[in-house]
Amino acid sequence: MRPRRDVFALDYIEETVKAYEAALKAAQNGKHGLPAEQLQWTHDVLAEYFAVTGSHPKIDPLRERFRRLPAPPRICDEPLIPYRRDLSQPPPVSYGALAALAHRRRSVRWFLPKPVPRELIDKALEVAAQSPSACNRQPFVFRIFDDPELVRQVASIPYGVIGYEHQIPVIVVIVGQLRNFFDARDRHLIYIDSALAAMSFILALETLGLSSCCINWPDIPEREKKMAELLKLEPDERPVMLIALGWPDPEGMVPRSVKKPLKLFRTYNFEQE
Repeated sequence: MRPRRDVFALDYIEETVKAYEAALKAAQNGKHGLPAEQLQWTHDVLAEYFAVTGSHPKIDPLRERFRRLPAPPRICDEPLIPYRRDLSQPPPVSYGALAALAHRRRSVRWFLPKPVPRELIDKALEVAAQSPSACNRQPFVFRIFDDPELVRQVASIPYGVIGYEHQIPVIVVIVGQLRNFFDARDRHLIYIDSALAAMSFILALETLGLSSCCINWPDIPEREKKMAELLKLEPDERPVMLIALGWPDPEGMVPRSVKKPLKLFRTYNFEQE
């Protein structure tokens, strides 16, 4: 914040330190916990917090408690704390190139019978991981299926794939996880954050020569039950959407989608066109 207050975060600094202690203990005991980079990130942010905050009866004992904890192994040399972006150079992608990519990307339903290397999917997922997410919770997982029989089973559950589901090489189910939130007020964030990640994912696929088609997930209890059983979902997990992907068949037709003109979906303040 600017200007930064001398004392802040009093409502949640204690639970944050406790959560860090638990994660550090799990890592020391070889149990499943935070990935090493996230553990370093947590340490560095807390170290910076205690370095910049002033004396306070609630903060001082926590500062000393944190100081006594062993530091986790460092994954990278630079501290993982807020930083200033380098804006001295123009963006690496021009507006024209981005607009051209957006126009090139279309919903493709016809794919070549050619395996999709998993490393390419993972590359696209690395881009998806950079998408904005509320409090960086990233409340989703990408469940990816490239076994033909499993693709068939997954593709048979949602509507919207009739006529082309038989030749989908890879299908993805983006699953939202409500466990990332402490209050029901945030239940919609699994859809917002998943959609942001999905858009980055499919644009990244396009740069790698792969095409995709977003598949709507219908809000139908029977379908929810079938998908939950097939994917063995936990009670707090919910399918958000599906994505079919593969190498595009150059002979396959795509729908010509005429988009709304700007004036139909944009207003400034309360002005009228």
